[in-house]
Amino acid sequence: MEFTDWEPIYAAILADFGFDRAADEAVRDRAAAFAEPFDLDRLDCSGATVAVAGAGPSLEADASLARDADFVFAASTATDRLVAEGVAVDAMVTDLDKNPGTGLARTERGAVVVAHAHGDNGDLIEEWLPRYDAANTLVTTQAAPVDAVANYGGFTDGDRAAFLADHCGAERLVFPGWDLDDPEVDGVKARKLDWAERLLHLLERRRGERFAVLDGRRDGIDPL
Repeated sequence: MEFTDWEPIYAAILADFGFDRAADEAVRDRAAAFAEPFDLDRLDCSGATVAVAGAGPSLEADASLARDADFVFAASTATDRLVAEGVAVDAMVTDLDKNPGTGLARTERGAVVVAHAHGDNGDLIEEWLPRYDAANTLVTTQAAPVDAVANYGGFTDGDRAAFLADHCGAERLVFPGWDLDDPEVDGVKARKLDWAERLLHLLERRRGERFAVLDGRRDGIDPL
């Protein structure tokens, strides 16, 4: 997704949550100081099935869906949980707020981490990005991309992983560990899941694909 297509959606997200675009841009610029150009061919999944793993309670039960995929792009702590199930993760997508040590260990051994900068994680960016191996770190923003900081679309770790997989050529996307009605999440997280659902609905329409995770839900989704 080009930023010109993403920007109106981004503006709607900012308005809904009251986020500050200037804060996003400021942290993006701090992240750019640590970012190096990333060879996206490392994540080339042309013609492949990509499991976009969420960190919902169903993840372990869905582990076979990830295991059977050609690639796995995992949101944050879903990475640790899938590895514990014996599933290799090709890209960890995170805003560093839960398990940044996992990201550090992954980049040190040559695995890919997609590290996201936004308005309220500047301290985490400053603490962790200098320690990550920059050659194995793709830095992203939800604001306009600059220098080596990219934006492929998406808002939460999970839907950003889906948009990244789309950009990298995935033929089919599957969604282990996605619990869009998780009763354990708080109000803000529930609103973020609503946005993730809307963004997946947009993505499947753009791709001409129907994601099983949205079956039985489409009539209730406010389309973007």
